[in-house]
Amino acid sequence: MLRTSILQKVSSPTLNEMCCFVPFDCSIQKRWKKPVDSAQTRLENRTRDLKLDKLMNQLKKLRLVMGVHELMAKRRGDYTSVQLLSRWKHLVGLNTEIGDFLHKYPHIFETYIHPVKKNLCCKLSQKMIDLIAEEARVIRASELAVVQRLKKLLKMSTHGTLNLHALWLSRRELGLPDDFRDSVIPKYPDCFRVELPDTLVLISRDASLAEAEIEKWREKEYREKWLGEHETKYAFPIQFPTGFKIEKGLRERLKNWQMLPYIKPYEKKHVIRIHNVLRFEKCAVGILHEFLSLTMEKMVEVERLSHFRRDFAMEVIVRELILKHPGIFYISTKGSTQTVFLREAYSKGCLIEPNPVYAIRRKMLDLVSLGCRNTNQKRRLEQLDERCDKEYTGDLVAQIAECHDEHILEDLCSGSLHSNEEDEE
Repeated sequence: MLRTSILQKVSSPTLNEMCCFVPFDCSIQKRWKKPVDSAQTRLENRTRDLKLDKLMNQLKKLRLVMGVHELMAKRRGDYTSVQLLSRWKHLVGLNTEIGDFLHKYPHIFETYIHPVKKNLCCKLSQKMIDLIAEEARVIRASELAVVQRLKKLLKMSTHGTLNLHALWLSRRELGLPDDFRDSVIPKYPDCFRVELPDTLVLISRDASLAEAEIEKWREKEYREKWLGEHETKYAFPIQFPTGFKIEKGLRERLKNWQMLPYIKPYEKKHVIRIHNVLRFEKCAVGILHEFLSLTMEKMVEVERLSHFRRDFAMEVIVRELILKHPGIFYISTKGSTQTVFLREAYSKGCLIEPNPVYAIRRKMLDLVSLGCRNTNQKRRLEQLDERCDKEYTGDLVAQIAECHDEHILEDLCSGSLHSNEEDEE
């Protein structure tokens, strides 16, 4: 027993002795973890475009304004009770009081006390009403362009069909009328057919619409920069954001990717099989590029794109695809939504080639950006208009009539005096 006790003491050291010989303490030592590389981390670590993020913050306010306008349009008449709008504000996504929101944009909304009901009501300003009517008028006037846009979208799909509800959700981005299902599609029975359940089918395929918008850029690059056909045939315009760090080997990979052949958006996808993952992704890039080129403002919410994935055979994660190509697309998380921009179409937060619909929406955005500024000038102009209306309708007319009568009396008196003098002579 004495021998075993001695052996135990020698073979099993105490805790203090162990701490002296161990290089790191167990309580201090931390295990090294590999950094997580996921879509969320890549989204957070992407290079930001401050101009486009600022534009999205302004567009968020415009969307809230248009949402309130849609709620007001459901009511009869030109005005809506503020108390009623306060019950519906959650439908638009307002987190503030409806009264504060209305007073924040005096150039768009006008609040007043109803003369009969004696409650607080609001209505759109005349400027905003004119802009909304002008936008609807421009979209109606461009009906042929709307039909051509629908044909291109249907031709880009795998089987020449699209979901009508998906088109209705993206009607504002695509420049379609709100009632395009009843106002546009029945006028062209030779081009479209509606099948159940809510499916739009393309009947006639126009070969002249098979050219993508990117082909114009490729032809321009081929002519002006004297590049080879193999360099421009499958290339895309690349514009990295300011501050983007180009890693080692990125230029070589990008050059090889630019020359990689792929199935173009208007080619038949069910005939040609793709055996390369990079070609499959590049085909999805071409479809997304063409879809954004057909929109009015060259941008769309990522959530709206998910409704077209199956019809366009885009069997990829759209957000992953956008983040992989920061030189072609930019995804913004401002405005409580994820919106993808076509980078080549924008410069300093503005569209390079504006269209009539974009120009009108830009005027709406300017009204939203004004906020409470220039309100005193607006009130002075309104008071001046009211004063001029009153004068021209009542007081001024009476004064002119009185002056006119006085001139007639003076002429009569002077005429009678001249006649009396002649008689006396």
